[in-house]
Amino acid sequence: MALLDVFKKKKPERKKPEKKVEKKVKAKPRPVTPRPTRPRTVKPKKVSGSAFRILKSPHVTEKATALTGKNQYIFKVFTDANKNEIKKSIEGLYGVDVASVRIINVHKKRRRLGRREGFRKGYKKAIVKIKKGQKIEVLPR
Repeated sequence: MALLDVFKKKKPERKKPEKKVEKKVKAKPRPVTPRPTRPRTVKPKKVSGSAFRILKSPHVTEKATALTGKNQYIFKVFTDANKNEIKKSIEGLYGVDVASVRIINVHKKRRRLGRREGFRKGYKKAIVKIKKGQKIEVLPR
């Protein structure tokens, strides 16, 4: 095996630099001055990038349009969405403050067409209540 050691490269040894020890001089502490406060500006809310994975569409019916007078809006959502995700996506997408979210699972219903039997699709909808004085324009004009 001594023959194979010929092909191995030897690493040159490095000299370690000597550390210089310097004496540290303690500086005088600066007097603490209070920073001037700036008036806070309202930042525009960011549009949620995952809103398209949570919200399907606004649910437009007579009952839904009547609820807009009470600051409540109805949206169809995906079945795996929860209340927190719905709240964040609506706040991000429409820029409003959500007060509460209620969820309703509408089950699939059996339908017949002649002899054929089938099902009408079920879905999940969310009733979102927003703070007073704010509006969501569901159908753009």
